[in-house]
Amino acid sequence: MSICRYVFYSNLLEINKKMKWILILVAIILEVLGTTMMKLSQGFTKPIYAIGVFVFYAGSITFLTLALKYFQISIVYAIWSGLGIAITSVIGLIYFEEKIDIVKSVSLILIILGVIGLNLSKND
Repeated sequence: MSICRYVFYSNLLEINKKMKWILILVAIILEVLGTTMMKLSQGFTKPIYAIGVFVFYAGSITFLTLALKYFQISIVYAIWSGLGIAITSVIGLIYFEEKIDIVKSVSLILIILGVIGLNLSKND
């Protein structure tokens, strides 16, 4: 293999390594937006937010499906749902003024530690 071809494929591989994480990140952001729209839709009584639920969840599932090309399903789903829960909880706390107690705090920390642990497993 020529040097030019090696450099090209090495750079392409590096882009794919970064891109797979971007796919998960976009899926998480869209999922959090969809969940936030659910709350704002007030039981689907506010049409613009209700439409947002479906649009953001469709986008989230699309990017989640693309991420599955590069990761094991157990890793992708754990990261997506775990970080989605954590971020949504922070939004609930700050934006919707939801209350948090010690049990909820410890549970969220355990979710985040679980996601970190799965990422450290190096099974992708």
